[in-house]
Amino acid sequence: MNAVALRRLILEGKIRRALELGEFEVHYQPKVDVASGRTCGLEALLRWRDPELGLVLPGDFIPIAEETGLIEPLGDWVLRAVCREIAELRARGIPPPPIAVNLSAHQFRSGRLVEQVRAAVHAAGIEPTLLELEITESVLMQDGAPVVAALETLRADGHTISIDDFGTGYSSLAYLRRLPVDSLKIDRSFIRDIASRDDDAALTESIIRMAQALRLRVVAEGVETEEQRALLSRFACDEIQGYLIARPMPLVEIEARLRAESESR
Repeated sequence: MNAVALRRLILEGKIRRALELGEFEVHYQPKVDVASGRTCGLEALLRWRDPELGLVLPGDFIPIAEETGLIEPLGDWVLRAVCREIAELRARGIPPPPIAVNLSAHQFRSGRLVEQVRAAVHAAGIEPTLLELEITESVLMQDGAPVVAALETLRADGHTISIDDFGTGYSSLAYLRRLPVDSLKIDRSFIRDIASRDDDAALTESIIRMAQALRLRVVAEGVETEEQRALLSRFACDEIQGYLIARPMPLVEIEARLRAESESR
């Protein structure tokens, strides 16, 4: 217990220092339109390049940031960094696709989220339509009315709202129909076995068809095999994301990918 507490204390101090010294960076994972095969969006994923630990993945530091309240300044940093890099892509002659940023429950509870999003967009001089906002299904279910109110305001500003990890938070599609939501991402736990388990395949197809009947765009995350891609195409899924398409990559590699696609059109 002492070792765990000490590690947590050390990491908390390191996170505070990393924010001050600019050790965080954003990597981007493409989302691909199933019909055309083109990149239709990106998801922003936070990485921490610690001088001693090397590249640290979110699972090792996000829980501590949430426990200590550091997730709010960290989330604000991500919003500003993504908006700034959207502007950089456009300045280099590359039309940026919408980029999705994950929002935490703590950002909503602070009461400053709408103000922070607006400030980041304004500072970068970009259109709100280029910044997609993702919230997990569990946060939406647990925090209720304040979250919905903030999402309604942000959607009215022009942001697309997406439900992440759908299928893990016990909400229903009928419930989502009444919310300010534009798309949902089917959790990777459903996608993993669709090529080998008939029940997972049937459930995934049902989610896709019902969501589209409610005019929601559907993204399948965690796609890793051609068999999964073929099935999702047969199910008329709108977009896919996962290692089959590309791993998360830094801005310079995303820029090269987008430029190559743009020049091939």
